[in-house]
Amino acid sequence: MASNSRSFVLASRASKLAQIQTNFVRDGLEAAFPALSFGTSFMSTEGDKNQSQALYLLGGKALWTKELEVALKENVVDMLVHCLKDMPTTLPHGCELGAILERENPVDSLVVKQGLPYKTLEDLPEGSVVGTSSVRRVAQLRRSFPGLVFLDVRGNLNTRLAKLDAPDGPYTALILAKAGLVRLGMGDRVTTDLTAPILFHAVSQGALGVEIRADDQEARELCKMLTHQETQWKCLAERALLRELEGGCSVPVGVSTSLSQTDKSAGELTRATLMITGCVTSLDGSLHVQDTLSREVESMQGAEELGRNLAIKLKSNGAKAILDDITQDRRKRASEAETAE
Repeated sequence: MASNSRSFVLASRASKLAQIQTNFVRDGLEAAFPALSFGTSFMSTEGDKNQSQALYLLGGKALWTKELEVALKENVVDMLVHCLKDMPTTLPHGCELGAILERENPVDSLVVKQGLPYKTLEDLPEGSVVGTSSVRRVAQLRRSFPGLVFLDVRGNLNTRLAKLDAPDGPYTALILAKAGLVRLGMGDRVTTDLTAPILFHAVSQGALGVEIRADDQEARELCKMLTHQETQWKCLAERALLRELEGGCSVPVGVSTSLSQTDKSAGELTRATLMITGCVTSLDGSLHVQDTLSREVESMQGAEELGRNLAIKLKSNGAKAILDDITQDRRKRASEAETAE
């Protein structure tokens, strides 16, 4: 157990949502370990600073974590609190995923501009502008709603909602992760949830992850109290799927995962039936590869193996060709953007 003389510093991005999430984790640790001291630190990352370029062109998930991981590795802070969907599936040397907390509802939600009567995507008139920075959402929704126009929207949740509600703004609606709205106390803005098969959510969406130094045994012990095993097994399977597909945060990979018939021993999860559905969709929505695997698993490693096996199956059924085309398209558009500057 950690020494009473040690103070642990939890760090995250400086956005309001990130601070709420970090304070939530800190409060949980303080309640479980009242003899220990826990502080917080907040900083801006490259992803926060660059609000002009589309995420699709900016690259992978390290955009949101790199500066924080430098502070972690230099012992300036002790734990990093992330939205797990923003964490790279392969962490830098010397860092590890210490905890995965219980997941909020992982679905995406439709949020309609204040004052408009629309209740569903089907209600939106043809040509309506829907804001989202996620190529996953755009790719999947173009399959069912080819008459809608999808436009990039950046900024924290408050900024995006302000852009949506501006009287002269272009957006009729936004697609947002429900978990973030709920954590910010804005769940009342949800018009309707968008669930599979219309929209498969992002890998690890709705879950918080705590990153620690790999050699910090004291922090590792504290993190055991934070971890929700059912969420952990599902998210590790999803992350293994994405890792095998080599997808970053701007790749249209969607998932849906469930855990059933769970067995526990001394409060620890020992066996469960894990079912995971994954999909990869071309940017224009014309190509879509989807499959499902279900198996009884008995460990975190078993969950990861199932996710990896699904990814291999998806690649052999056409997902690799889609992802290769997306990589080429991103390089071309990034080069064009640099030339334009």
